[in-house]
Amino acid sequence: MLKATANSTLTNTSTFQLGFSRRLKAKFVTAMIYKAFKSPVRHIPGPFHTLITRLPLKYYIVTGQRLHYVHSLLRAYGPIVRISPHEIATCDPDAFTSIHRIGSGFLKSPWYDTISSAPEPGIFMMRDPKEHAARRKLFARAFSKNALGKNWGSVIRAKVDKAVEQLKSEGKGKGEVDILKWWTLMATDVIGHLSFGQSFNMLDIGRKTNYINVLESSLFGSGMRAELPLLHALARFIPIQSIQAIVNGDAYLQDYGRRAVSNLRRQSGNAANLFGTMLNSSIAGESDMQDSLSDRSICLEAGNLIVAGSDTTAVTLTYLTWAVLKKPELQLKLEAEVATLNEDFEDADVERLPLVAAVIEETLRLYGAAPGSLPRTVPSGGSTLAGYFIPEGYSIETQAYTLHRDPNIFANPLQFDESRFLDSSPLTATQKQVFSPFGAGSRVCIGVHLARSELRLSAAAFFRKCRGARLSGMMTDEMMEIENHFLIAPKAHVCNIVIP
Repeated sequence: MLKATANSTLTNTSTFQLGFSRRLKAKFVTAMIYKAFKSPVRHIPGPFHTLITRLPLKYYIVTGQRLHYVHSLLRAYGPIVRISPHEIATCDPDAFTSIHRIGSGFLKSPWYDTISSAPEPGIFMMRDPKEHAARRKLFARAFSKNALGKNWGSVIRAKVDKAVEQLKSEGKGKGEVDILKWWTLMATDVIGHLSFGQSFNMLDIGRKTNYINVLESSLFGSGMRAELPLLHALARFIPIQSIQAIVNGDAYLQDYGRRAVSNLRRQSGNAANLFGTMLNSSIAGESDMQDSLSDRSICLEAGNLIVAGSDTTAVTLTYLTWAVLKKPELQLKLEAEVATLNEDFEDADVERLPLVAAVIEETLRLYGAAPGSLPRTVPSGGSTLAGYFIPEGYSIETQAYTLHRDPNIFANPLQFDESRFLDSSPLTATQKQVFSPFGAGSRVCIGVHLARSELRLSAAAFFRKCRGARLSGMMTDEMMEIENHFLIAPKAHVCNIVIP
């Protein structure tokens, strides 16, 4: 009798639990369906799940596939697509212009607040347009084309020459050389010298220092902080060096930023580094932020410059080298063109070479280092883009990756075709409108002139001194597929070449 009663009780309990579970699931499903059908952006094309959850997008962000995922949605659903309950993406050229034109009212989204733990935003993360304009004005003279050429042209050329000599030497000794490694060492030494007033000397050492390993890990850490904040917080308690590098990248950057402050103050604000030029501009009253260049600001911006000026240039140079070596006829033409330069050529000399310029532009079209999302917040009153109304407060993003691969804008868009940028084939108005390897509007990359100078000088030096270079037999197209953790990188993280 007792046994029967116990069994009955267990059965009733199980039945109750099963019923409760089913009711809970039913309520959850009902709530999700209600949420979907009440969404103010339900009329915008996109997968149904993007009305109720951000998890798929989060997965692709964490795994380095965000731009590919968004690109696939835009190809499937059209020029505007819903990618999460509160995020929209568009590749419509007119929408792109509306969002990024100066004074449009589309400000950087709150996402930029989540990617750094710094005590104040640097120029890249600043969302307030007035604050950003004042800081940008402070940077303007130091990063102008004339100032860079006058103050740093010889430094850049010397480091480019050293990089080429070092990679030639290693290549002849080992049979193969990783061009990505040497371009990274070169670009980091350049921006380190400009930011800190002293080089990291990685070209001399021939390898990345611990600081650069930490820097690269911090890029992944920024995404982790934004998308998995709880995991990021818990990871701080795991005593493993590689994990600490990921979660404490900002702290390392700030430590090294203090080097820029020390050098600047010791040298009384001369042009020994970029911040000396900035400080002189501030003192001269050329900025509305005379008091803004605090030691903390210098420390922060110096760290930011290292991130913005190292891997970006190195990755683009790597893809440029790879793309040219895949086209032997183009390689021969490029080698012949740079051979016309004098031995002591300067950046201005290379800038006049049409084929070098065309190769750089086509590389930037396909392999610009930051082609992913540029999220902006829809301003008060909402906005109609690509034929769809988007309420205020929602995030709207564009990505150069998709715009530059639109077959309606660029014929055979996946083909590396440098002739698109030769004078014999001028860009159309729409092509000019969407070409944005360095961003758009008032948020165009402050270092665009520095990046272009490094690209020109490096391409010229490499194809003059490494004639007949070829890709290693081990290299495959799959190894060079794009991985995306805000910046892009080859999936294999190497690009081996052979130098005769």
